[in-house]
Amino acid sequence: MNRTEFVIATAIILLVAFTVGYLMCWLVQRFSRVSTADVAELDQMSKALHDAEETRDQAITYLQQREAELTNQLSQTEAELRAAMDGLRDARHEAEELRGYIERVNQA
Repeated sequence: MNRTEFVIATAIILLVAFTVGYLMCWLVQRFSRVSTADVAELDQMSKALHDAEETRDQAITYLQQREAELTNQLSQTEAELRAAMDGLRDARHEAEELRGYIERVNQA
C-alpha cells in the first residue's frame, strides 16, 4: 500500500464516519423532537404553577396581616388585663384600709 492508497483509504473512512455521525445526529433529533401537544401541556403547567405561586403569596400576605392583627389585639388585651389587675389591687388595698378604719371606729 503506497502513500496515495493510504490517503484515499483514510479519506473514505473519515467520510463514512462523518456520514454515520450525521445520520445518527439526525435520528436522535428526529426522535427527541418535542411535539406541539407537549409544548401546550408545558404552557398549561407553567400557568398553573404561576397561579399557585400567586395564591401562595396572597395566603402568606394574609397570614402575616392576620398575625399582626392578632399580636396587636393580644397586646391590647394584656394591657387591659394589667390595668384591671392594678385596679383590683388598688380596690383590695382600699377595702383593707376601710375594714381597718371600720374596726378602729367600732372598737372606740
